[in-house]
Amino acid sequence: MKALVAGWFSFERCNTTAGDLMARNLACEWLEYAGYTYDVALAAPFVGGVDWRSVDPNTYSHVVFVCGPFPLKTYATGFLHHFNNCHLIGLNLSMIEPLNIWNPFDVLIERDSSVAARPDITFISRQAKVPVVGIILVHPQPEYGDKGKHQAANDAVNRLIASQEMVAVPIDTGLDPNTTNLRTAAEIESIIARMDVVVTTRLHGTVLALKNGVPSISIDPISGGAKILLQTEKIGWPIAFPIDSLSDEMLQQAFKYCLSEAARTQARECRDRAIKLVEQVRNEFVLALDLSNSSSVRVLSDEVFNRYKYFSSKWSQRWEQAILIRYKISDSIKCLFK
Repeated sequence: MKALVAGWFSFERCNTTAGDLMARNLACEWLEYAGYTYDVALAAPFVGGVDWRSVDPNTYSHVVFVCGPFPLKTYATGFLHHFNNCHLIGLNLSMIEPLNIWNPFDVLIERDSSVAARPDITFISRQAKVPVVGIILVHPQPEYGDKGKHQAANDAVNRLIASQEMVAVPIDTGLDPNTTNLRTAAEIESIIARMDVVVTTRLHGTVLALKNGVPSISIDPISGGAKILLQTEKIGWPIAFPIDSLSDEMLQQAFKYCLSEAARTQARECRDRAIKLVEQVRNEFVLALDLSNSSSVRVLSDEVFNRYKYFSSKWSQRWEQAILIRYKISDSIKCLFK
């Protein structure tokens, strides 16, 4: 005896959910437990399985339709008609019409109907948990001139995301504007603190991750290294890369390490080290407020003044271009994670 497992994953454009697939897998497990072989009816975008429209219904003794609402609709009745001579079982369904009006199944073990309700079967489904990864990318920084390699850094991050299963969560640490619907610094830090790993090209992406004991894969997008590498070197965080020598293999190895408890321990150690150093900064600041003990270290050379006059006329234009590019990057990120 052979069964066919079907559901809304067997039809195109039927808004198949994660729950549908979890319930499908359970039905398959239960059929194996009962000693039945089975096929699964699948439609695009899912691959494998069989097309229920083209199979010979006489191949199957049982047909199990699993999970979701089951209304009296044309596509449902067409499916039922095709397998009319099979033993039809409805599993984990929400029956829309009252059962005294319409129940097309020989056996109905519904999730809910006009006469009964049961817990959804996915309560006992088992799913492997995948890492939840914050993706924090900096906008192009024209102040670094030709040293900025932001696109190369972004491309490397996207390749890492594509290389393995993860939940990639775009996070914008900017607030004027914020492209990820975060409104305050507290909201930004709160979501970063809940990540398993952070992948970032931003200094404060690195800082806020390590501050909360979250391992960070930090990429300095400035050729030769700039503030990110200086920061990570100062506090002793080793998972930081200059864009000039970055490779996909290095990122994948770093990602594997950052998922370990050893990485979380090291992140907390770096945080504690940074806190002690910042306490020294606080003391220096308090001392600097005392006018009697402070002296000026200003440097205003003619060279700097002339360079400022030369670049000031172009700065506003370049800054406006950077803001526009940031919006474009934001749109690209939103499309990537839809």
